Amino acid sequence: MTLLIIIIVLALIFDYINGFHDAANSIATIVATKVLTPFQAVLWAAFFNFAAYFLTLYVIGEFKVGNTIAKTVSIDFINLEVIFSGLIAAIFWNLLTWKLGIPSSSSHTLIGGFIGAAVAYAFTLDNVDFTTIVSSRVWVIVTFIFVAPLLGMLISYILTVIIMHICKNSPPHKADKWFRRLQLASSALFSLGHGTNDAQKVMGIIGAAVIYYHFHIDMDPSWLNAADPFKHFVEEYAWVPFTSFTVIALGTMSGGWKIVKTMGSKITKVTSLEGVSAETAGAMTLGISEHFGIPVSTTHTITGSIIGVGITKRVSAVRWGVTINLLWAWILTIPVSAIIAAITYNIVILF
Repeated sequence: MTLLIIIIVLALIFDYINGFHDAANSIATIVATKVLTPFQAVLWAAFFNFAAYFLTLYVIGEFKVGNTIAKTVSIDFINLEVIFSGLIAAIFWNLLTWKLGIPSSSSHTLIGGFIGAAVAYAFTLDNVDFTTIVSSRVWVIVTFIFVAPLLGMLISYILTVIIMHICKNSPPHKADKWFRRLQLASSALFSLGHGTNDAQKVMGIIGAAVIYYHFHIDMDPSWLNAADPFKHFVEEYAWVPFTSFTVIALGTMSGGWKIVKTMGSKITKVTSLEGVSAETAGAMTLGISEHFGIPVSTTHTITGSIIGVGITKRVSAVRWGVTINLLWAWILTIPVSAIIAAITYNIVILF
């Protein structure tokens, strides 16, 4: 029970770090265009991160992304030490990339950590088929490392072209005034998507730990007989979803200013019109992924969307040197997190 409590606390710490690490995703463009001050922007984003709880519970009606995360690794290769090690790796990588101002994916560092620790655990077993460690859902998640930013880029490009065509005869000052107002709505939509997607990832990790505990340690019959263990977890631990959404909102309020600078100005210069397009495209991409229960990176999604609006001006408007550096960080996130988690697991089992 002690280790389970430690895991829940660590998961909520990761949730908080995820909030301030990914705050930039929701507020970068609205700060860059000076629609809101940084302080106003984080309050705005945090409110809608929290409001996403009610959207998910009462409108969507289920926590699909959390369910996917909980089932990322086969149940045969999960124990509390694996989950603990994965969380330590995820927290370390998130703090490191935040310190360096690199907008890496909190989602993928969590998945990488989970997988790395599971593989380390598998090496302690006999006659293991390593191809069975991860579920087929992992390959969908890996595919969306590339699909999510490309989809965001495509949607934002199309939206920007359509909006520019519709508004081509509008007085620039009047159009800018309207788009600055619309940016409040588009950033709110993206913050809802961010909360809906990212808060559930922590739910998934806590869910995996709780389900393992009740199945393998206290052997609770109500859990052993549950048709859907994750659904049973949500019903029995109703405080976990509420707390997960609350903590990520608090993290968002803390902000991640280095990453805001990278996202808001270093990739390409963003106008209010382009901010509306990028945030709306990001929100649409997150909505699609939520519908199919696919945990995607909000960082990758909004970065792709910002690149999409930059391309509408000219390809050279995008600072590709910065973008390539971000791409390397994305590629390294899962394997580096997996290695850190594997090392952590081998240290943990010594005690």
